[in-house]
Amino acid sequence: MKLILTTHNLTLTKAIEDHILKQIDKLDHFDRRTVDARVTLEHDHTRAAGKQFCCSIRLRVRGPDLFAEHIDSDLYTSIDKVARKIKQQIRKRHAKRAARKHKIAQHKRIPREPEAE
Repeated sequence: MKLILTTHNLTLTKAIEDHILKQIDKLDHFDRRTVDARVTLEHDHTRAAGKQFCCSIRLRVRGPDLFAEHIDSDLYTSIDKVARKIKQQIRKRHAKRAARKHKIAQHKRIPREPEAE
């Protein structure tokens, strides 16, 4: 998977980059058909102290893209929570696909003939 990492008003350190790569690798484990991941990190000095760091992830997959965003006082917490949100979206998408397959298979089933006595 291709990773595109952008920052606004924030210096990207090796520790932050490693933390993001670790979280994206976990997401890649859930959905291997992901084309790329765009991660945006922002630090806004004008916001309140509890909402200064924003992390957003956009996963490009077949079909509609998955997007999540979280604002928090700590950058690492924001990264963790946004990764958790994306993971929930991936699970929901897989559950819908599995339910659709079962529903189609159920409609194609041939009804049984009543047994003659």
